[in-house]
Amino acid sequence: MKLDWHSSVLTRTTIVDQNYKNTQNVRRFMVEQCGEGFRFDRDFMAWIRNGTAKNLGDVVDEWKRRH
Repeated sequence: MKLDWHSSVLTRTTIVDQNYKNTQNVRRFMVEQCGEGFRFDRDFMAWIRNGTAKNLGDVVDEWKRRH
């Protein structure tokens, strides 16, 4: 079943798949996890979509590592 990135409940274990979208729902999740300073940038978005298996917990951890 395809995840609806716009409205599904997101957790750190949510798998980032080939259908991943940078939605407001994802942004809200990331702000909750990373703080108000969270921002998407091109390099980070490219890393998210680089084809390596990851979940949203990995995405949060990578953003924190970079900032």
